[in-house]
Amino acid sequence: MLTEFKAFVSRGNVLDLAVAVIIGAAFGRIVTSLTDDIIMPVIGRIFGGLDFSSYFLKMGAVPADYTGSLDDYAALKKAGVPLLGYGEFLTVAVNFLLVAFVIFLVVRAVNRAIPKAPEQPAVVVESTEILLLREIRDALRNGRPPVV
Repeated sequence: MLTEFKAFVSRGNVLDLAVAVIIGAAFGRIVTSLTDDIIMPVIGRIFGGLDFSSYFLKMGAVPADYTGSLDDYAALKKAGVPLLGYGEFLTVAVNFLLVAFVIFLVVRAVNRAIPKAPEQPAVVVESTEILLLREIRDALRNGRPPVV
């Protein structure tokens, strides 16, 4: 089993995938910071100083021993209050759209940078039966009996 595992890990595709996952995780953190620290505050400012992370609906009662703010999403969530955090969802959705758009731009740039190989015409290999049927058809069209 150890030999099979070594063979699996040493294949190029697995190593490429591992590098891609590590770079993807770092890229995800960068985009999260871009969304949380730059884009969402600007959008909030445009719409009147809104903080999207504080948009939520309480779906249940607040515990009696809770002493924090009733407007603090993170504190209420930590206290176990059932919340519908649509502001946080909006932030994550914008984050996803940014990641998807940047990946689209990267893939598009790579596709334009790499020259495409000229397409080769497909070579059609016909079976012997097809060739014989064509010979028979052509012989019948010309008015002579087919030679089989």
